[in-house]
Amino acid sequence: MRFTFISLLLLVAALTSTMQAASGKVAAMRDVVPDGYDFWLYAPEEYDEKPHERFPVIIFMHGASLCGRDMKRSRRYGVLDAVEKGREINALIITPQNPGGSWKPHKINAILEYVVKNCRVDTSRVYVIGMSLGGYGTMDFVGTYPEKVAAAMALCGGCTLNDCTGLGDAPLWIIHGTADRAVRVGQSKKVVKALHDAGKDSLLRYEWIPGMNHSQPSRYFYLAKTYEWLFSHSLNDNPRKVNREITISAAERKAAYSDISSRDTPIATVTEIK
Repeated sequence: MRFTFISLLLLVAALTSTMQAASGKVAAMRDVVPDGYDFWLYAPEEYDEKPHERFPVIIFMHGASLCGRDMKRSRRYGVLDAVEKGREINALIITPQNPGGSWKPHKINAILEYVVKNCRVDTSRVYVIGMSLGGYGTMDFVGTYPEKVAAAMALCGGCTLNDCTGLGDAPLWIIHGTADRAVRVGQSKKVVKALHDAGKDSLLRYEWIPGMNHSQPSRYFYLAKTYEWLFSHSLNDNPRKVNREITISAAERKAAYSDISSRDTPIATVTEIK
């Protein structure tokens, strides 16, 4: 049996009340996946409005500065924060909270499997995006489970897998700034070289942005084009391919926040369910 988003949360999180929001609902999922992380689960307004529709999933992995036990830390920037600031994203959003240390692919997979089991998920449209430590987490997850990922974007990260060639089996866009002092661009270049050397770079796209530092890639989370690029891929694509037509300019990155904050009425409003 599959549940509506509200009934699912009532069942597994012992929620005592619900609040309706204009465009979305989010809940803290604590201790519901034994071998996973605590995580935020967001559903857009359309989830309950269209009970027969399956929805794509975006997994967002945060950087080391947001690690800790306080789940609110993982909402300081990223995909869910973009929704709260007005970016309309018609997908289920999984935002795990890493208590510390490197991201563990099997823990992310346990959360994904839980959401797939309990929510109406289009499993051909699972997307992953992360920055810094989350960029490492993104590549480690995609390299471990490429068959589950429709597309991924890794910002200013790297890969810790002994064999990263699995990354070549899913559309992947790696972005890194040349002025990054926290995670040197060489970490991303190692991945690109490994895929080139293995002849597994047909689904790879990468950019080394001149002068970009370690914090500036966070702007990508707030751009509509980021999600347009992700959603342009599906596991059902035959053959699999990477979208090279959608580009994001320096001017668009610079205007990332003003693009949503300047609207008279926000696109989306998130109500937290407690």
